[in-house]
Amino acid sequence: MDYPKLIKNMIKQITAILMGAAVIFACAPTQKKEIKTEIPAMLAAKPPMGWNSWDCYGIDVNEQQVKANADYMAANLKASGWEYIVVDLGWYINPALNILTFKNENPPQAMDEFGRLIPDVQKFPSAANGQGFKPLADYVHGLGLKFGIHIMRGIPWQAVEQNVIIKGTEYKAANIANVNDTCVWYDGMFGVDYTKPGAQEYYNSIVALYAEWGVDYIKADDMSRPYHKEEITLLSNAIKNCGRPIVLSLSPGASPVIEVEHLQASANLWRVSNDFWDDWKFLNEAFEYARLWQPYIKPGAWPDADMLPLGKLRVTGSDDYVAEHLNTTPDKITNEYSRFTTDEQVTLMTLWCIIKSPLMFGGNLPENDDFTLKLITNSDALRVNQHSLENRELRFDETSSVWTANDPETSTHYLAIFNTGETAKVITVSTKEFANNKKMQFSEIWNGTTISAKEISIEIPPHGAKFYKVN
Repeated sequence: MDYPKLIKNMIKQITAILMGAAVIFACAPTQKKEIKTEIPAMLAAKPPMGWNSWDCYGIDVNEQQVKANADYMAANLKASGWEYIVVDLGWYINPALNILTFKNENPPQAMDEFGRLIPDVQKFPSAANGQGFKPLADYVHGLGLKFGIHIMRGIPWQAVEQNVIIKGTEYKAANIANVNDTCVWYDGMFGVDYTKPGAQEYYNSIVALYAEWGVDYIKADDMSRPYHKEEITLLSNAIKNCGRPIVLSLSPGASPVIEVEHLQASANLWRVSNDFWDDWKFLNEAFEYARLWQPYIKPGAWPDADMLPLGKLRVTGSDDYVAEHLNTTPDKITNEYSRFTTDEQVTLMTLWCIIKSPLMFGGNLPENDDFTLKLITNSDALRVNQHSLENRELRFDETSSVWTANDPETSTHYLAIFNTGETAKVITVSTKEFANNKKMQFSEIWNGTTISAKEISIEIPPHGAKFYKVN
């Protein structure tokens, strides 16, 4: 058989077929090519670092305040890895309400024709003419930072009352709302019944709007205590399919440990405690949450110990919840610096770093003092938070806790020693507990002192901490 001739004939036939196909496609009507944003393989590969408006501005947050904090972050914190600017609850609430009255029934909220909350233009003037948060997000992005918003679970009460159409569908708000499912502390939303046609489409519609605005981070509230598994899934699905990489944070806590697999599959971070404020009882309880969640520290899915109530807090007032837990009245804790002592602030940053909690600063950044700025820009402490591995508690008792971690790129160990008691205490730690009983150099991260030994015995003040690089 003449194989060369046979091969030549096959090539001619294939060429003819391809040329014919080319003619057909050339004559076919041109179709619009769908362009999608490439989503990274892993969002929040490191614990997110940023600023959140709640601790300093509550529901009064406005555009000028957000821009001022973004400007400060870009100038003073961005080089240290801080990047998110997150607008918490209040951006759609009429300014006639304040921190003490926003929990009233049926609060006035700005909303579009499809039942999606939009920024109140009195608070955020750039949102006028249907622009939403896009101008503010563009401003934040222009500083080299990322933009985030807080949302509440569910659908607005006005959307249900007006029975608006869910965008892109024939379904209506009243068809998907569960009017018996409301948040215990905010009366502006109804839960979404995941079994109803239109439920996923509603969550798709709000996330599509956020993606158009340029949102990089969503803090979804009233999700994880009690645990609303189905609505978490609806929101997570909407984010994963919106075409834009958006980090998902769930609040409040404590999230149930039994749901850890669903949490890891659905969100990038989730709260492990109730709201955290500047009083020792909150910080002391944090050690229990850290102990409980340490097996689940994982890139892209972080147990979240809540915001850092440091710097200038409650600038425009305090709500009754905070006042009650600080054993005072709202007027006595308004517009003040953190009530944590200096030692307690060091303990707070040390613990959050060694457990790799997300770092969300709560104070008004432009009013930071030198101590606060140095505390949140310490390069060694932030390296532990962002890069360490094998973070674990070595031991604890009623008045102390000892944590360690390793640096994956060097032979460095990290050691955090906490005195949770009410009096000064000498705590001894040997290298045999974490580093094969070798003589090593202990370099204190916060003050730079060094000790060379196989073990250290260090006196720590009450509520204080020591934080070491060990080489």
